[in-house]
Amino acid sequence: MKQRQTLPILLKGQHVLLIGGGNVALQKAEVLSENNISFSVISEELHPKIKLLCSDVHVKSFKYKDIHNHLVVIDATGNDKVTQKLLKYKQKHVLLLNVVDKPILCDFYFMALTKNAPLQIAVSSSGASPTLAQHFRDKCQALIPADMEVFLESLQEKRDNNSINKEKILQTIKKMTAQIYLVGCGLGDPELLTLKAYSIIKNVDVVLYDHLITEEIMDLVPESTKKVFVGKEKGFHSKSQEEINVLMHKYIHKGYSVARLKSGDPFIFGRGAEELLYLMQKGIKTEVIPGISSAVSGPLMANIPITARDYSNGFTVVTAHLKGNAINLEWVPMLENRNHTLIVLMGLTRIKDIVNQAKILRLEMDTPCAIVSNASRKNQSVEVGTLSNLNILALNAQRPAIIVFGNVVTFLKKLEKEHGRKDK
Repeated sequence: MKQRQTLPILLKGQHVLLIGGGNVALQKAEVLSENNISFSVISEELHPKIKLLCSDVHVKSFKYKDIHNHLVVIDATGNDKVTQKLLKYKQKHVLLLNVVDKPILCDFYFMALTKNAPLQIAVSSSGASPTLAQHFRDKCQALIPADMEVFLESLQEKRDNNSINKEKILQTIKKMTAQIYLVGCGLGDPELLTLKAYSIIKNVDVVLYDHLITEEIMDLVPESTKKVFVGKEKGFHSKSQEEINVLMHKYIHKGYSVARLKSGDPFIFGRGAEELLYLMQKGIKTEVIPGISSAVSGPLMANIPITARDYSNGFTVVTAHLKGNAINLEWVPMLENRNHTLIVLMGLTRIKDIVNQAKILRLEMDTPCAIVSNASRKNQSVEVGTLSNLNILALNAQRPAIIVFGNVVTFLKKLEKEHGRKDK
């Protein structure tokens, strides 16, 4: 592509002449008004909104004398005769001309500008594509912290006092722009990530992950990204929540963007709420990215509907594992209602206790149940039976796993029956 001979500058203290009164001229009038630039308008016909933006409006045809002392002129007429007049005038007079939608005739281009503020970013495609420039303008706008104006005012005071420290400024900027994302990584299949989760994983500086995050998802993390393991794995000690919090704070303090990868959804038995509270208390900018939870979609991957007419009219999600390795069996009485689906997370190692509690409560041991292991992953497995043989089913199940109780489990038999008919 031919190299452009351009120099981006800020226009300051100039009065602009805008020729034209249609929709195109309105767009330019809005830009001038939003940026507090003084301007006059000349046009035979006028969009009513332009009158609200400019007090110096002349409803007439353009004449040479209208240029008068104007140094900057915008031709938004789309009228070739007006354009030729301006080009002829330029041959003998100093004039900066912008002919809208005709880059080759322009002395300057309008850039896509972020909001009018002390820190303003301009993006230009050299007239080739305003849409492209606006897209990246919006990307830049999202990078500017909300409190930037106050920060710039403090910097101006320091500059006035000759006390600018570049290194400290850069450190402060890094802290202002650093952000943590609590990213729900879903069931484990990378194709089930949300687009936002995928984008964040590809673009942050640091990734904190545990053993529940699959290798397929970790393969998406660029080689240049720092990867920090914070979970339990053979040969390693599990990091406490306090240690994980300290790590997140450490990397944010260095100005890094951080993704804390969470299996499933961050707010469904995943300590995401605790981490968010800690980060908010520290004043750290944090965004939570929802993920597909195994509590809802794990049964789906095994063709078990959590609700279905004539099988279940509701569902409850519980955990059998509480803080400090404590056991939770308060939900076991709910097994009495088979028309209500009960989904148990982190219960595989507690199955013996679950069965014993059900016997103590004299619940029906023929209650349908299923264990879905590694839902959505290549090694997914499903064990189906009843409460009476749940201990045996658990022998073949792997973690991570969910346990499903209720009549919805019998829906599998209906599917198998229909499948058998088609095979015949």
